[in-house]
Amino acid sequence: MSDKIPGSLHVANEVFSDLVGYAAMECYGVVGMTAPNAADGIAKILPASRLRRGVVVKPSDEGLHVELHVVIEYGTNIAAVSQNLVDQVTFALTEYACVPIASVEVHVADVKVRM
Repeated sequence: MSDKIPGSLHVANEVFSDLVGYAAMECYGVVGMTAPNAADGIAKILPASRLRRGVVVKPSDEGLHVELHVVIEYGTNIAAVSQNLVDQVTFALTEYACVPIASVEVHVADVKVRM
């Protein structure tokens, strides 16, 4: 199909959040996602159906700003897992959604033993 259709496409931030959440959960060393506003200071792991609550996506002129709030597996290298998360999320958004990335921030909320 080589015909161009005039118009514009708008993708909701929730779609990007879901894509980022699933990409993050595929990374080695990630136990789960947690809500960014842990008011009581205790990180609660979100179920797979609510992964987007652990992701904050903000569009800008440079591209998307992504914040991940994760729980890391005890005994893994936090810096290596964080870099792996940045790489995985950047790949998912640039390859699957074809959107430019301005920044990816990883916030490690807790360290837990995988069960």
